[in-house]
Amino acid sequence: MALIKFGGGVVSMSGSIAGTTFARNRYGSYARARTKPVNPNSTRQVQARSIMAQLAEQWGETPLTDLIREAWRTYADAITVNNRLGEAINLSGFNHFIRSNAAILTCGGTMVTAGPTTLSLPATDPTIAITGSEASNELEVTFDDDLEWLDENGGHLSIEMGQPKKSSINFFAGPWRFADSVDGDDTTPPTTPATIDAPFTLIEDQKVWARAKIIRADGRISNAFNVEPFIVAA
Repeated sequence: MALIKFGGGVVSMSGSIAGTTFARNRYGSYARARTKPVNPNSTRQVQARSIMAQLAEQWGETPLTDLIREAWRTYADAITVNNRLGEAINLSGFNHFIRSNAAILTCGGTMVTAGPTTLSLPATDPTIAITGSEASNELEVTFDDDLEWLDENGGHLSIEMGQPKKSSINFFAGPWRFADSVDGDDTTPPTTPATIDAPFTLIEDQKVWARAKIIRADGRISNAFNVEPFIVAA
């Protein structure tokens, strides 16, 4: 389905209508023939679909109650996000329940059923930096160790990585693949830097983009924030 913004005509459009896909990049709006991507039915895809199906079913079942679902709706009413046209919109409580718990389960955490009572998104980490090397095929993640998620069981710093590109490439907008998470602990918080396995093979002199999300123990998840790209070391 396409999103269309009308003004003195069509101001902006995003999505597909019939055989045409409308989108926008840093050079402006464009249209292209719609293509149907190949479905490799990979292990990651199967896992993601399973999580989504599980959460969609859980929304209507115990331990969720009408009171808990209303708490998620209250949280949703207080949170604005940007759609594909850059407009601020409010998602539903169901959307936020899925959004939060899909990220939590992907990190290996435990589903949060209670709706968040803090009506704001977690702050991002502007200090985060990531490097990687061909020799180790690992990502070294440096982060602010004074943030509250580190001291929470159920807090996570989720890291996603893009497929490595030539060093001459200067723009990347996805797709992203989940790499791993740095997990909070109320007894022994993680220390910076942390090391995680790269989800793609790292080759020296390639350029890599990554992004992160902060997840709090109460189920709130920050907007994704980009990390400065790095050149893979030897």
